Amino acid sequence: MKRLGALIFLTVFLNSCVVAEVPYYVTKDAVKGSIWTVKTGCKAAAGTVVSVYKIGKFTFNVVKAPIEWPLTHGEIKSIGGLPPKEAIRTGRVRTEPYVVDGKTYRPMSLKKARTYDQTGLASWYGYETVRQHKGAMTADGEVFNPNWLSAAHKYLPLPCYVRVTNLENGRQIIARVNDRGPFPAKGNPQAGKRIIDLSMGAAKKLGFYKKGIARVRVQTISAADAPQIIK
Repeated sequence: MKRLGALIFLTVFLNSCVVAEVPYYVTKDAVKGSIWTVKTGCKAAAGTVVSVYKIGKFTFNVVKAPIEWPLTHGEIKSIGGLPPKEAIRTGRVRTEPYVVDGKTYRPMSLKKARTYDQTGLASWYGYETVRQHKGAMTADGEVFNPNWLSAAHKYLPLPCYVRVTNLENGRQIIARVNDRGPFPAKGNPQAGKRIIDLSMGAAKKLGFYKKGIARVRVQTISAADAPQIIK
């Protein structure tokens, strides 16, 4: 197959297992929001597989969480008609409808996600997860680390990558969407109107960590876009 599109470097390093950087290509016609998979053969002590992707100047750690870990959003009652952990175990999470507090959320198709471009409020989450749990799992079964560049979205396919621009200061990052939210809270029902919930690390890079919220633009990207939009 002809190699076209963006070059992503993969590095895996776990205990004594080290894989040197290897070129990994994603074709230009790759669907935005598609899953980029690399088989590494390396496993952590807990049985998790780690992949490290580098897109432009941003690095993404993708780690499969132990199935017994709690979800970051325990309020998700079902995914695709299954208990959340069963849906994650069987890989039925990408665009499956899910239920939170009696409301069914229906994620958009991969085709629709290609052109996703929305402006609205962003918030951040993560500190409470670190405080309450030794480890937590995102809605697609990955390890949640509040310092990594990740995000939660109610309707985008899981996982996918988005460009997030803070419209208040012009700062811009790429984030991996691997979780669901933000949802209305009992003490703050307006929270559900925010379009994206970013990790603590992403909020710091975008410059709204202390403020808590910011007006942002969120756009899905493909790997082929990454070198052009990151300077």
